[in-house]
Amino acid sequence: MATSSSSLTTLHSRFLSSTPSSPYMAALLPRRRSAGARRYPRIRAIDLDQNTIVAISVGVVSIAVGIGVPVFYETQIDNAAKRENTQPCFPCSGSGAQVCRFCTGKGIVTVVLGAGETEESQCVNCEGIGSLTCTTCQGTGIQPRYLDRREFKDDD
Repeated sequence: MATSSSSLTTLHSRFLSSTPSSPYMAALLPRRRSAGARRYPRIRAIDLDQNTIVAISVGVVSIAVGIGVPVFYETQIDNAAKRENTQPCFPCSGSGAQVCRFCTGKGIVTVVLGAGETEESQCVNCEGIGSLTCTTCQGTGIQPRYLDRREFKDDD
């Protein structure tokens, strides 16, 4: 079974070409050494279609956003640290303490046992004080900034 070299020249592809597509590429390509040398197909410049350009653009934008968002948050944290925070805490109105929800600030819980009997005991939630440390401001009375309220935990 004889294979002729003309079967290679009948191969048609938009990426393969036996001739240079521009005079600039012709200057870069080496010249044939002899007339009897075998010719191999050469790869032309890359043809980019619209889908490829969109995919590359999405990748570049994704990388830019992936770098830009953390940098933005870091600069906001740094700028917030420079400013003094004087806003009073909303849940405790700046006092640093919240009224106990079990005893409504009395320190004593009244339990109705039945048959008209009641029993009063010290509140187990606030230990009879009637108030608890505010969980939002941790007792400072100052409203924490948004990024200061987040707790970062290492899950590793």
